Amino acid sequence: MNASTSVPPATGHLSGDYRRFIQLIQKIISSERIITDPLRTLAYGTDASFYRLIPQVVVRVDNEQEVADLLRAAETCQVAVTFRAAGTSLSGQAISDSVLVLATTAWQEREVLDDGGRIRLQPGVIGKHANSILAPFEKKIGPDPASINAAMIGGIAANNASGMCCGTAQNSYKTVAGMRIIFQDGTLLDTADEASRSNFLQKRGDLVEGIEALSREVKANEVLAGRIRDKFKIKNTTGYSLNALVDFTDPIDIITHLMIGSEGTLGFISEITYQTVDEYANKASALVFFSTIREACQATELLRQQPVAAVELMDRPALRSVEDKEGMPEYLKELPEGTTALLVETRAAEKETLSANIESISGALAEASLVLPLKFTDKLEEYTLYWNIRKGLFPAVGAVRETGTTVIIEDVAFPISHLADAAVELQQAMARFNYDGIIFGHALEGNLHFVFTQDFGSQEEIDRYEGLMQEVCTMVVEKYGGSLKAEHGTGRNMAPFVEYEWGRDAYLLMKRIKALFDPNELLNPGVILNANPKAHLENLKPLAATHPLVDKCIECGFCEPQCPSRDITLSPRQRITVQREISRLKVTKEDPERLKSLVDAYKYYGDATCAADGLCQSACPVGINTGELTKALRNDEVAGTYKENIAKLSARNFAALTGAIRMSLKGVDLVHKLLGTDAMDKIATTARKISGNRLPLWTPEMPKGIKKRGYAPIKANGGGQVVYFPSCISRTMGPSRGDGEQRVLMEITETVLKRAGYGVIYPKETDSLCCGVPFQSKGAFRQADEKSADLERVLLEASGGGLVPILCDTSPCLYRMREAMDKRLRLYEPVEFIHDFILPKLDITPLKETVTIHTTCSSEKMGLAPKFLAVAQACASEVVVPEKVGCCGFAGDRGFTFPELNASALKDLRPAVEGGGAVAGYSNSRTCEIGLSLHSGIHYRSIMYLIEQCSR
Repeated sequence: MNASTSVPPATGHLSGDYRRFIQLIQKIISSERIITDPLRTLAYGTDASFYRLIPQVVVRVDNEQEVADLLRAAETCQVAVTFRAAGTSLSGQAISDSVLVLATTAWQEREVLDDGGRIRLQPGVIGKHANSILAPFEKKIGPDPASINAAMIGGIAANNASGMCCGTAQNSYKTVAGMRIIFQDGTLLDTADEASRSNFLQKRGDLVEGIEALSREVKANEVLAGRIRDKFKIKNTTGYSLNALVDFTDPIDIITHLMIGSEGTLGFISEITYQTVDEYANKASALVFFSTIREACQATELLRQQPVAAVELMDRPALRSVEDKEGMPEYLKELPEGTTALLVETRAAEKETLSANIESISGALAEASLVLPLKFTDKLEEYTLYWNIRKGLFPAVGAVRETGTTVIIEDVAFPISHLADAAVELQQAMARFNYDGIIFGHALEGNLHFVFTQDFGSQEEIDRYEGLMQEVCTMVVEKYGGSLKAEHGTGRNMAPFVEYEWGRDAYLLMKRIKALFDPNELLNPGVILNANPKAHLENLKPLAATHPLVDKCIECGFCEPQCPSRDITLSPRQRITVQREISRLKVTKEDPERLKSLVDAYKYYGDATCAADGLCQSACPVGINTGELTKALRNDEVAGTYKENIAKLSARNFAALTGAIRMSLKGVDLVHKLLGTDAMDKIATTARKISGNRLPLWTPEMPKGIKKRGYAPIKANGGGQVVYFPSCISRTMGPSRGDGEQRVLMEITETVLKRAGYGVIYPKETDSLCCGVPFQSKGAFRQADEKSADLERVLLEASGGGLVPILCDTSPCLYRMREAMDKRLRLYEPVEFIHDFILPKLDITPLKETVTIHTTCSSEKMGLAPKFLAVAQACASEVVVPEKVGCCGFAGDRGFTFPELNASALKDLRPAVEGGGAVAGYSNSRTCEIGLSLHSGIHYRSIMYLIEQCSR
């Protein structure tokens, strides 16, 4: 199977309306982007909420014309459409049991305007990436949701997401400067283009006149207009942005602002332009402890008058949830019961202003009774620790929940004058319903989150949840006049309560808005407006136990930007979703045919194209490594089978195996030499196709087999000793035929070590040694451990029990060695050894050229990216680090056997390399360098080559 193969989508299981819909859109959208199979509709249909709907059809759209034509087809066939970007939303607004439209990979355009004053973005741009390109201008986008490293602009705007600092002053509603909108009938409006505006006023006069009439009506109703203004003085994402009707007169401006927070129910935002906000370089934070939550909330009222950028509240259970985590300050464990913290941050353009801010804030709190003395810090490492406490709260609850339960994070806001009473009452309500949860939030805006674990497996538990929510709703709406959804959007979760919060008149107004934009209710039905009073208790997501490695997954999607297969098959979240459903079906035995379909399809979509690099763990709030799940599942397939016998034979005859690989690579290179690149490429491609993609793919970057070398020790020349362990990759794979540098890595490494004065010790029986990575990645755990143990024994002997440092020239191998081997061994990969030991001993002459670097997944996990950059900057005048390139997806040999994985992972590499003007690339894993060279247009080599060149 190959994801790029164009096969018409299966439609036999679909109703006539959906079959007709697919027939219409197939005329404009290629078949591989129309998805109907059980595995991918399930996987792509999941989001971060605790609801589950499985779409009939999933469509990946590439441009505005496709969206417009798709919407017209949906209207013709009367099928509902839901738009989705990253799927990190929490209220059920990004799921569908009809047509789910994904606007992600192809929607990446971004443009900085007015020297950073504005930025134009398509909906698939991740919020973090938008801020990255604004950073040189000391600007950022206003919205700053906690999910900004994964959330995409489409969702950020459509949910009017805010966050810790933006409040109501810098959210999407306040900072939108322009928008391109595709309406339900396929009409396009560019609000920044006069011709488009004029055409829209003529073509959609019905919508324009209707909106103008609503605006006049609301403004004439002083009571309703006043209520709308009051409701939006605090954070509010319940219902539509009715404030647009009172804040603006121009109908295009009203339409633009109604789209903010509309959650895909009024149209599709194909582009948005934001006014940016300042990103100050000088920051200081203080963790301020109060005896009670009431005192902390009362202090927040004082702080609103001070130059603060953020005030984050954390109650005692919240602090307790993280106090045992690595790196947390010890004093957290000693805080008295009831203690509540405010994390206060202030920012300024100048250091002098920052100092003045700190003095002013400290003065405002001078009379407060604090548990610990007030102390601000402007040291990065110290205030980062404070913010890690705050950011760790939600995942801390998720990590300790019982398997099968879900984590619920509710999101309410109160007028700041009521915050103290409301917070106390919220604590009491949770206690009454026996919820052992935590409360934290953006206190400066009166916005509180309360987090708890919930089992939806019984009616009793559902009733308990409903009871709590009813009490909270009454408290928020009737007693304190607050918002039931402050920043997470209405979705399905709060749709039954919109009328309750807003009142009949405002609710009917929202229904009239919906009717003007979407008269047939085809855009995300059931979201924001829903007549079903129990909608929030239906379609609850099952979280079946599947494997201890991943059972704590909260399906937030934060992992997805890290995954090399996210755009071609599945992401980590989606793999877990499918495995949970497979496990559930195995237990219930309710649908054997569906179970078989999922199991069979998972072999390619879940297993074969998983790089198993584990980089997803770095972004996971509960620390899950889905790569470990993949390896564990492979081990289940290997253990006790013929595959394990093959692994056993390979491990016991490893020197012969690597010798055979060298000879094979030499033979392939000889054929390449005789036939030439073009003929070789055609023959290899044809042979792979005939084999059903079973043969590995040859490319011009295929390495030569190297000559067998000896391992004679090298005497030290004043630089001490090092044990050099060349990996099996370095012992077999040399440069490609087209590479201008034909020396092999072992020769280059020896040269650099000798220049630095190091004596080189090679371990005994080098050719038979292996760290275990090739065996572990294929699920042969027993053989992997045996090879690691053999290597450990030899290295302990060679290093004198760990006295002499050990250098391995391949980063993934070194990572495995550090995980598996005796901690006495001082193990280094090239970047770290160069940075810590080599650079100070060499005279470096930087190259007057631009180079690019690729930090491998293993180096990222070891925290070596800063050292890699430092080494490169010491050796070249300019260094390019492609922002949107993570794991290369080569994954050992999968770049040969499943090259589409490597191609998809590196689709953004060449533009970044060419845009930066890089002429050479450097990494620290030979297999990664093969794929990087193939997809960049330049040759990638080990970082050792750069050092050798600069130290001649």
